[in-house]
Parts: sequence; structure tokens; C-alpha cells
Amino acid sequence: MAIPPTPRRFPLLGKAVSLGAVLVALTLALAAVSGVVAEREGRLREAEASVAASLASSQTLLGPILQRDCVESWETVQGEGKDRKVVLERHALKLASAPASLEVNATVAIEPRQRGIFKVNGYVVAATVKAAWSGGAALVPQPRRPGSQIACAAPQLILALGDARGIRRAAVRLDGVAAPVLPGTGHAAHPRGFHVAVAESYAGSSRPLAVEIGLELVGTGALAFAPVGEATRVELASAWPHPSFGGRFLPVEREVGESGFRARWQLNALATTAPQEAVDGARACAFGDAAVDPAPGGDRRSCVETFGVSFIDPVSGYTLSDRATKYGLLFIALTFVGVGVVEVMRRVRVHPIQYLLVGSALALFFLLLVSLSEHVRFATAYLAASAACTALLGFYGRFVLGGMRAGIAFGAAVAALYGTLYLLLQLEQTALLLGSLLLFAVLTGLMVATRRIDWYALFGRLRT
Repeated sequence: MAIPPTPRRFPLLGKAVSLGAVLVALTLALAAVSGVVAEREGRLREAEASVAASLASSQTLLGPILQRDCVESWETVQGEGKDRKVVLERHALKLASAPASLEVNATVAIEPRQRGIFKVNGYVVAATVKAAWSGGAALVPQPRRPGSQIACAAPQLILALGDARGIRRAAVRLDGVAAPVLPGTGHAAHPRGFHVAVAESYAGSSRPLAVEIGLELVGTGALAFAPVGEATRVELASAWPHPSFGGRFLPVEREVGESGFRARWQLNALATTAPQEAVDGARACAFGDAAVDPAPGGDRRSCVETFGVSFIDPVSGYTLSDRATKYGLLFIALTFVGVGVVEVMRRVRVHPIQYLLVGSALALFFLLLVSLSEHVRFATAYLAASAACTALLGFYGRFVLGGMRAGIAFGAAVAALYGTLYLLLQLEQTALLLGSLLLFAVLTGLMVATRRIDWYALFGRLRT
């Protein structure tokens, strides 16, 4: 004789536990998708580093500066009697002079480079640098010991760069006369760049010196300048429509539009320590660093302040995909709430396995999104992934919810959620406000739709 199945006393509790397990599984699936997004974004960073290693890294222009190497020597007597001897001691001196005025006019053209499926923004700078000195008195050494002798090399004009591999062309004119450009700066703190020999007679003279440098430079990522002049003026223009200005100083004027940007910085020695730090031999601050950086070993030392612009995509497909995934659990929960309301209102039964399949389709959307966005524009990828998932869920909802109209309504509701999510991704500044209003609207709709339900009677019927 067959034993009839024992009726469950608490069917709602069993279903609630099952749905909780489904939500946990889908949360793990969303975490896995987030891991994929992070891994692919890491690949993009590797591609950027690869391009920088092969082409040139971010560039920082420091200079031009006049410098002169000197050696002070003197004799000292050591020992007594037969051990008495005269020893010649030496001390190296490095003199430097910052320009009284510095003007930079530059245009930047973006040259994207590919590493597999990843695009990295490289750039080419065409710059004209003009600097002027009022005299060479700062290049005359002062003896530190009485009776010492000082021997000095000829002064040099140096221009330091973040990555000298990016130099395509460099031409220098001193007082209107072309001068040969030689590699290296001979400076320990910023050795990359080039130098030009200056007449030895300029050291100590009162005559002015005018310098004009024509430069074509390649780099990736960011372009920065050090305001080493007593008065510094930098004008920068580019067709890139998404500049990110940074460093220690923002431009005093800027125009940003779809056709590109123009920016102007204007500083003097009262507003920055850069001229003095450059003369003292400090290194250039990394882009975005403060003027005082931790040095290896735990102490702190100054660096030359910089400012500039980064040429990066404002919001990459990976950033948008990661942001979308963060809404994934809320997205699934809202869908489950909608299905649950349909269960109550139409008295249909939806099994936890069916909830799991619906949630899996919603979670798969985010994986489709990140994979498609690597090959097409993010908007196109979003449209394709959301259309595929909406069609699948509409088709499945027809059978789960018991009818064509119910399936179409379910698909339309999912499509509306996808549209709202896309709007949230585009309106980053007001995403919190829009999301709060959305949740309030959903709660309002649920309260209105279920306002006449007798929940005690409903639960009583479900227990019988």
C-alpha cells in the first residue's frame, strides 16, 4: 500500500529558504562576473604599460635651466713631523639658474595604439618653448674656503623630459643662433633629456640670453610641465574632447568642447616653489603628487611642482561594466519582486528553479556586456546584450507566468529595467538620486497593487 506524501506544514518557509539560496548563488555569480571585469581591466593596464615601454611613457617637461659644473680645490696639511703631508682636497659644485620668463605653446595630437583588442591613447606634442635670462651672475661660484681655487666648465642649457625616447625632433636657438643639441642633461635628479653648450663668457655677464626650443615629443597617458620660470605661461590645445587637468595647478582659462580643448596656465614665483626646487636639484614631482614626497628610507624631501593634463578615456567600457555589475543584485531582486507579485495577484506558482533560471539570465547579461564591449562601442554592446536577454526572458515568462500577455508584460518590465540601468550608468553625478527615485516608484507601485490583499487569508489558503 502506497503511503501518501505528508503535507508540508510551512510551504512559504520552504520557498523562502529556497529563494534565499537562489539569491546567494546569483550573488556568487555576479561576484565572478566582477572578477572577470577586474581581470580584463588589468589586461588593459598591462597593454598600456606595454605601449609605454615600447613607445614612451608619460612626459614631464622640466626646464630649460642653465647649469654649470665647478670644482673647488684647496690644500690641507695632515700629520706632524715626518708624517706631515700636504693633501689636495676637492669639492664639486653644481650651479643652476632658472629663467626669468618661460613660455610654452603646444598642440597635442592623439595617436591611438593597439595591443590586441585594447586601445591605448598615445600622443604627439608639437611645442615651442621660449625662455629668457637677465644675466649669468648666478653661474659664478663663491669660494667656500679661503685660498681655494675654482675651475668651472662652460655653462649648459638643459631641458629634462620624463622619457627621452619620445623625442622626435629638438631644435635650439640661443639669441637667434642655432646651436647643436646633445643627448643627456648631466643632472643626477633628472638625467633624461638634452643639453646645449653655452658660451663660457656668459657666466657672470649682465647681458640677457633668449632661448627658443622647437620640440616634437611622443608620450602616453599624461603630459605635465614644471613652472621653473620666475614667470611661467603655458598654452595647450588639442582635439581630444575629454581632458583631465591635474597636478598642483589648474588652468586659469580653459575651453572644452566636442571639438577639443584649449587651456592656459599662468604662474609666478610667488605661487610656486618650482624655480627654487629646480635650482636646488630636486626631482620633478610625479603627475598629481604633492610638493613634498616620501623618499625611500622614510624621510621626506621636496620635488619640483608640476601641472598638466591626462589623455584618457573618461569612462571606459570596463568602468561602465563594473558599475553596472554593482547594480546587478538590486536588478535581480527587483525582478524577483515583480515575479512574486504576479504569483500573488494571478495565483500562479513559480518554482525556485524557475527563479534561478530567470536570475541566471539576468546575471549572464553582465558577462555578455563586458565581452561585447571589448569589440564594439559600449552603447552597441549594451543594446545587443539587453535585447538578447529581454527576448529570452519574455519568451520564458510566457510559460512561467501562464500566457502570452504575461510574457510580453514581463519582457517589457525587464526592458524598462535595462533602460533605467543604462540611464544610471550615463548620469554618474545623479545616479544616487535617480536610483532612490526608482526604488521609491517600485515600492509605491507594489503598495498600490497589493493594497486590497488580505495577507492573512492568502497565507491561510497557501498553508492548506
